[in-house]
Amino acid sequence: MRNTERYPVTGSNALWQIYKTVPFWKVVKNFIVIQLARYMPFIPVKNWLYKTFLGVKIGDQTAFALMVMLDIMFPEKISVGKNSIIGYNTTILAHEYLIDEYRLGEVIIGDRCMIGANSTLLPGITIGDGAIVSAGTLVHKSVPAGAFVGGNPMQVIHIKEQPKEDI
Repeated sequence: MRNTERYPVTGSNALWQIYKTVPFWKVVKNFIVIQLARYMPFIPVKNWLYKTFLGVKIGDQTAFALMVMLDIMFPEKISVGKNSIIGYNTTILAHEYLIDEYRLGEVIIGDRCMIGANSTLLPGITIGDGAIVSAGTLVHKSVPAGAFVGGNPMQVIHIKEQPKEDI
């Protein structure tokens, strides 16, 4: 199960009530920054934009490819470890608006992870250190460290053995 907080709404659907859950000007600012960064060819500048204006936590030498789409409403709930790659056109969501509720959840990507192109990461998931997500995967649950996952629905394809420590 994903680790999300649920917020019930009454009346119209949750998305119709969006500006009761997140300030309008925050969404405008985030939209502009994310659109600039999506086309930014310079990775250090892209990371600076994400850290400075959106509050995304990003480790050293992490690279976001062209056209990555971060959550517009709650990007501060996204963190990516050191030396990871987020592939072309990947979408990372920290929210989901449903009919009778909306949900928020952290998205935590570990160190030395690789997320393949055109993947979608849903809120409330953790991707462990050294994990690989194949292209086009819908990540709907957490991924163990060292795992290779793929598909829709996502399945664990292989888990790298961890070295045994000397006793």
